[in-house]
Amino acid sequence: MSNVATRQGNGTFDCGGAQIRAHCRHLATVVTIRGEIDAVNVDWVSKYIRRFIVGSNPVVIEMSDISQFAVAGTSLLYSIDEDCRAAGVEWILIASAAVTEVLRGDRDENEATFPIARSVHEALHNLADAIVSRRQLVLPLIKKSA
Repeated sequence: MSNVATRQGNGTFDCGGAQIRAHCRHLATVVTIRGEIDAVNVDWVSKYIRRFIVGSNPVVIEMSDISQFAVAGTSLLYSIDEDCRAAGVEWILIASAAVTEVLRGDRDENEATFPIARSVHEALHNLADAIVSRRQLVLPLIKKSA
């Protein structure tokens, strides 16, 4: 297949069984993935998601409706984590039970975990809290220089 994804209705793209839809919110770009992620489509999904890791806009990867998540899918999450770190972009994962189960089995005791929230609402709330915290750190510096 020459295309990364095929377009369906309502801005949804199908990547070989994983339906992806993204929309920009005030605090972040929310990328919703439904269906299945397996060894066959993981590269397509990864290539498609990369287009949303731009600028400084945080990304919420909403995977609460993933019904099947192959071990190969962990490479997708590591890739997102690496791309976001390189771009200086915050990201948060919302994982389904299938995703959580694979991540639990894949995790090494010394390995860092991905930033996780239970819902889009919680993820956006966490991002808003982080903005407030950063502003509170910078405010004393601004007052000193004035």
